[in-house]
Amino acid sequence: MHQDEIWLLLDSRDLGGIESHVLQLAGGLSRAGMVPRVLFWADYGDHPLRRALDQAGIAHEILSGGFGGLRTALRTRRPAVLHTHGYKAGILGRLAARLAGRPVVSTFHAGEPGTGKLRLYVELDRLTARLGRRIAVSAAIAKTLPAPVALIANFVELPDERALAGGHDRVGFVGRLSFEKGPDLFCALAHRLPGPLWTLYGDGPMRAELEARHGADATFLGRVVPMAPHWSEIGLLVMSSRHEGLPLAALEAMAHGVPVAAFGVGGLPDLIEPGRNGFLAPAGDLDALATAIDRWTQLSADERAAMSEHARATIAERFSVARGIAAVLQEYRAAGATI
Repeated sequence: MHQDEIWLLLDSRDLGGIESHVLQLAGGLSRAGMVPRVLFWADYGDHPLRRALDQAGIAHEILSGGFGGLRTALRTRRPAVLHTHGYKAGILGRLAARLAGRPVVSTFHAGEPGTGKLRLYVELDRLTARLGRRIAVSAAIAKTLPAPVALIANFVELPDERALAGGHDRVGFVGRLSFEKGPDLFCALAHRLPGPLWTLYGDGPMRAELEARHGADATFLGRVVPMAPHWSEIGLLVMSSRHEGLPLAALEAMAHGVPVAAFGVGGLPDLIEPGRNGFLAPAGDLDALATAIDRWTQLSADERAAMSEHARATIAERFSVARGIAAVLQEYRAAGATI
């Protein structure tokens, strides 16, 4: 009954980059003729990913939050492969799969080292990585893991051309308002360059402080789910992150024809061709990123249209779902899955 299923395990409380990737992965596997099932480690209440999975017709379930329950499920239901996402799912999922005798693959998404207890979990995640096949979404993350590591970038669907960006002067931040994503740096840029419409799509622990300080510089819309209908409002996505893997927000923006201006962290230098589909600045160099954004504001309509086309072409050529799914399936088979 379950031996042909591909289980995608994550421990999640909200919708972010990992959750968006799992949604894309599950949908791509389904269209490729596979049988994906998304497993949530525990029930944290209403979850936007579950609603999105329902809309896509993807099977999902909530586990009890205990290691024994996962190990028993793997042993009795025997899925074709367990694919983990995130450090907690990775650490516990790899161990449970090994004890149950099931193939296991882990994708490592995060580029930030973390602090305090999170840092210990990240280190443990990497120390236990040898218990399964390893996928990294960027070369920078791959270097932190024991070889061999399959480098498989995140991937996204190309939207219909009617959903493409309309060349607006809105500069957007899309993501969690937390330190590693650099929303404070985005707000500092908004204060320095008051011309464009600066807008933050997202919520998080830094929102209250930033909105109190920069409410006159930028508009705070809070968490927007789904984001798809809003990409057409944005002319330029700014990624002021201090740490990154290969952010889904950047891929989704470019798929919609929105160029990206970013610090050169994580996998972003492999995605952005400066002056062609976006702009890059040295990590943490706020002056350089401000210069890049100012350059974008001065582009003609034709120049913006060309950059938008190049951004979309980058996704079509290098980050398509079909290409990503083929690479992931190869890793499943290398792990021992008979699919």
